[in-house]
Amino acid sequence: MNLFSLLDKVTVLPNFAVGSKKELIDALVDALKEKMETQEQLEEVRKAVFERESIMSTGVGKGLAIPHAKTAAVDENLAAFALLKEPLDFDSIDGEPVRLVFLLVGPESNNSQHIKLLSRISRLMNSGSFREKILDCTTTEEILTAFQNEEEKYFVS
Repeated sequence: MNLFSLLDKVTVLPNFAVGSKKELIDALVDALKEKMETQEQLEEVRKAVFERESIMSTGVGKGLAIPHAKTAAVDENLAAFALLKEPLDFDSIDGEPVRLVFLLVGPESNNSQHIKLLSRISRLMNSGSFREKILDCTTTEEILTAFQNEEEKYFVS
């Protein structure tokens, strides 16, 4: 499974302005609304993401955060991505604010796929040139294309 296939025009938020970590996570979860059958499912996803975040910040450094959770509320992997207009404090491990935020939600029943996707996000975003490419994007389409091109370069044989 590739990351760019999890993202679409609704789940990518370019040049996004928020005032807090909570507001940001809420907006990313809300971006998944069309992929949910009920509002209750969406709220279960929100609860799972905030519970995971309360254990330890998912601000992994280098301006990136990967809020994530597994929940019985979904039966497939879902994702949303935000490129923030301004850096936001995210309690990151390196103390630096974030501008790149990748939300990943997966089913409780598929731990190995969840881990593989988190690893893929980390591997892609660890590339300084890719982070710069994303930071230069101004539209959803540019972000989607950047993810697709980068994944094809590294993962498609």
